[in-house]
Amino acid sequence: MTNTQTSTTAPSGPAERTSTVHVVLVPGFWLGAWAWDRVLPGLRAAGLEPHALTLPGLEAPDADRSQVTFDDHVRAVLDVVAGLDGDVVLVGHSGGGMVVQHVLDRAVDRVRRVVYVDSGPLSAGRAIDPSATGVDHPLPSWDELAAQGSSMEGMDDELRAEIARRAVPHPARVASAEADPRDPRRLSVPATIICTSIPSGAVQGMFGSGVIPAEVPDMTDVTYVDLPTGHWPMLSRPDDLAAAIAAAALG
Repeated sequence: MTNTQTSTTAPSGPAERTSTVHVVLVPGFWLGAWAWDRVLPGLRAAGLEPHALTLPGLEAPDADRSQVTFDDHVRAVLDVVAGLDGDVVLVGHSGGGMVVQHVLDRAVDRVRRVVYVDSGPLSAGRAIDPSATGVDHPLPSWDELAAQGSSMEGMDDELRAEIARRAVPHPARVASAEADPRDPRRLSVPATIICTSIPSGAVQGMFGSGVIPAEVPDMTDVTYVDLPTGHWPMLSRPDDLAAAIAAAALG
């Protein structure tokens, strides 16, 4: 049975812990570690140790993405996790959700919680964008993104310009990769789903009906958090996102 809760309350200050809590931040498509810059201060203020990542092929527009695979992205995050001493919380935004899902699958004993930001763990055999071909999967237009369900709420012209300026084409082989989690123990690791584009009640219904093909109905400990804004809360509501992640990581 899936245990669901809804909360938007973050801890008021650092919690007393006997070990460091590391928060590994994986951005969505087209983004690098820079996307989390506005979130990092809030996480550090909560007593957490954040690690924002730029995945292979997304270092720069001219990076070689021709051979980059989804497994390369998963291994890059696993390498970071392997070097950490203490508790690990994985955070995946948008397309980064499928990455952290598979990192959890391969390192289930190292992860205390996984957080999905406007995202979720896909069902086996599903891909984020099976139509992606070639080498580059470029950032779509704002109209195309909105049509795909990526809300622009909270994104003023300045923030949109920042994404457009800094976005890097995503490796197409990553975008079209199919989910293939193997270790059933992942389903028992506590998860938090931060709902920013669609209210949590609607998201739960979409997971339950299969409208969103995700393995959430099989997970045993899921907390839903409503953070009303658009698809990029790390830009539109960074302090509130930091508080929501901190509450999940320290809960």
